[in-house]
Amino acid sequence: MKRISLTQHLIEQQRLHNSIPAELRLLIEVVGRACKTISHAVGKGALGEVLGSADSENVQGEVQKKLDIISNEILLEANEWGGHLAAMASEEMESIHPIPNRYPQGEYMLLFDPLDGSSNIDVNVSIGTIFSVLKAPDGMKTPTEQDFMQSGRKQVAAGYAVYGPQTMLVLTTGNGVHCFTLDREMGSWVLTQRDMQIPAETKEFAINASNARHWHSPVTRYVNEMLAGSTGPRQKDFNMRWIASMVADVHRILNRGGIFMYPADAREPDKPGKLRLMYEANPMAFIVEQAGGAATDGKQAIMDIQPEKLHQRVPVFLGSKSEVELVTRYHQE
Repeated sequence: MKRISLTQHLIEQQRLHNSIPAELRLLIEVVGRACKTISHAVGKGALGEVLGSADSENVQGEVQKKLDIISNEILLEANEWGGHLAAMASEEMESIHPIPNRYPQGEYMLLFDPLDGSSNIDVNVSIGTIFSVLKAPDGMKTPTEQDFMQSGRKQVAAGYAVYGPQTMLVLTTGNGVHCFTLDREMGSWVLTQRDMQIPAETKEFAINASNARHWHSPVTRYVNEMLAGSTGPRQKDFNMRWIASMVADVHRILNRGGIFMYPADAREPDKPGKLRLMYEANPMAFIVEQAGGAATDGKQAIMDIQPEKLHQRVPVFLGSKSEVELVTRYHQE
């Protein structure tokens, strides 16, 4: 089998679809290199003295792990100097990170969750990096948070790396979803799956069932119907899977079908959900839609939401189209 590298794939996609200009290709390659470095740090674990808490909190008030901070720094340093970016935004930082004046300013803006699923770091369960690329608004001189307030439909690229038994990079630039596996000996990303499609029919769902008592009624109704199995209204048995790492849960759904749910609940009525629109929901929605699935907040498509603030949270229902449409219909009734 002929091995196709990430660079070769991106150049071929540009020739086919004219959707990956050289600047965007170079940006994606730099993000890919940063993910390799993060993978190396994750892989060392305790040997690299990177496990455990950093005794600090991020902008969300969540305790940061050492690897959260290391991963954030790796992505910032890798992407600052290349000349492809105007600014970056990270789930771990309160405000945006403009490109320093000593470097040329590019036409793209990068958003990322440097290490998703960090509660799993210390127990050696798959974690990942999620990223999203936007075009800087025309005529922008000094980037502000407002420049990032673009709906998910404006994304020009999105992807995630998953650090598991293999390190993989899943990527879309708007023409399908493609998966690369890191050849650790060669240090290169190799194309291993083209045009990934989420299976339409599924018997798996992912939700944190410990929160069931707090769910709103449409979620309770939907999950109870699945739990009723072949004797219930769905007339088939379902399995529940929950890894508590969005990257790992979404990667399973891309390959096996299913639905991932992180709903809002009754505990904090002023908080519309837990997951961040800009760093998690939008890039994952782009990937899932490109793979033939659907992603909503229970009312509308995730990518149709107009962002109002950088760290905005939303409920998320994504995966196999028929399942997402059903639970969304329950919310609308």
